[in-house]
Amino acid sequence: MLPQPVSLLRNARLASGELRDVALDGPVVADVLPAGSGGTSGEVLDLDGALLLTAGAEPHAHLDKAYTWDAIEPPFGDLVGAIESFHAFQEQLTEEDILARARRAALRLLANGTTAIRSHVNLLPGDRPFRGVDAMVRLRAELDGLLDLELVALPPIGMDDATIEAALDRGLDLVGGAPHLDPEPVADVLRLVALAERRGIGIDLHTDESLDGPVTITEYASAVRDWPADRVRTAGHSVRLGTLGADELRAAVDAVVASGIGVVGLPITNLYLQGWEHPVSTPRGITALRALIDAGAIVGAGADNVRDPFNPIGRSDPFETAALLVAAGHLGLEESWDLVSSGARRVMGLPEAGPAPGAAAEFVAIDASSVGEAIAHAPATRTVIHRGRVVARSTVDQTIARPGQVPAGSLEGKG
Repeated sequence: MLPQPVSLLRNARLASGELRDVALDGPVVADVLPAGSGGTSGEVLDLDGALLLTAGAEPHAHLDKAYTWDAIEPPFGDLVGAIESFHAFQEQLTEEDILARARRAALRLLANGTTAIRSHVNLLPGDRPFRGVDAMVRLRAELDGLLDLELVALPPIGMDDATIEAALDRGLDLVGGAPHLDPEPVADVLRLVALAERRGIGIDLHTDESLDGPVTITEYASAVRDWPADRVRTAGHSVRLGTLGADELRAAVDAVVASGIGVVGLPITNLYLQGWEHPVSTPRGITALRALIDAGAIVGAGADNVRDPFNPIGRSDPFETAALLVAAGHLGLEESWDLVSSGARRVMGLPEAGPAPGAAAEFVAIDASSVGEAIAHAPATRTVIHRGRVVARSTVDQTIARPGQVPAGSLEGKG
């Protein structure tokens, strides 16, 4: 049973530093009021000065692969090796195993402040291609009311259209793929775009995930430029943009902006996977965030893989991703949080959220006094609100001995 909706968030600290009361009307924000002036009818949640931020959104997850690193023991730092090791492992995957690991990954994202997830779902080779599809459709139903979950078909290179369409018929939302890995990458982009057009649905492609090689995003942009404005079109990774010279980058970014493609930066996985062949002056494996943002592109960022062959680490935490955007993407604190919250929601085609009248009531309240402090320290004490309901709470009880008051039994004076 879902918790009761909250009617008032009292004493919320906004990103501006001001204390406010935020009145909710079910799943939307009704008003933002001076602190202490909100009514007392209905469910009131006193945040006691906690920082209230737009909830995180994860625009590019692989929930079906999560937590397989230890079982697979893949080669370190090798994209092709990661793909091959997972393909070898997936024969032994069962629907129940995929569901259990995906549930664990989704709930960790939720507990950390993420209330919307888009997950790519591998279509598996062989005579049982839909084990992951069926597991993820079950998970979406199971988590309904706790978070929003979008599902993308991710076929292996060379999979036929009929199998992809059968996966969509089983409940997936978007066409996906990784055409930059195909021997004919542009042809595969056009094939997948045509498939999405036939279905009248959106598309989310892994795009140009390498430091060299083809630049397919311009062809992708041209293919979807005349799509209806409300049809989702997304380019994940787009690492190649970060390596282009100024003139070529400007042309590519202009094409992206004109097409309405949303670009998703994925710093943790691409920083891990890219650049191993460059032991000196190792290039950043990250898309051209600054150029895209300054040009007015739709840009979000996500945590991507979590402890699978493509990334041995990851905390499923939007504050971790935001910190990497500051350190590796050279973005500001507030704009880094925007990319993992509002920007990610725009990429996903979700309504605007946050502490503003009429916005969706999607929040994370965290024990911090500013956005910078929240990103720097990522305090674990958090309250997560989805559609106006508290769906997760985490608290920390921490005790530290004062100088001169070392607890009995300590090792002080020994050794």
